[in-house]
Amino acid sequence: MDLLLENRPETCSMLGLECRACVRQAAASVAGICAGLDPSGVQQVFFQMFPSSGCRPMAQAFVIAYLALPIPEPRVLTFASAAA
Repeated sequence: MDLLLENRPETCSMLGLECRACVRQAAASVAGICAGLDPSGVQQVFFQMFPSSGCRPMAQAFVIAYLALPIPEPRVLTFASAAA
């Protein structure tokens, strides 16, 4: 069973996955990669990740979970010269 090809609620539940936990974890992963999306952008990401019509009812929970996460502080990169 390939969740990338069969990400429907019934497939996930057969594997012991629960929608709310999955949606919260997915929202946290998305927030870690692209923080600061507006709600419509978050919803678009959800529908791209979960295209099954059975997953649609969880779209609002995904948006709420994403927006509830703290926005990470921007990282400052410093570069050191290795010239000797």
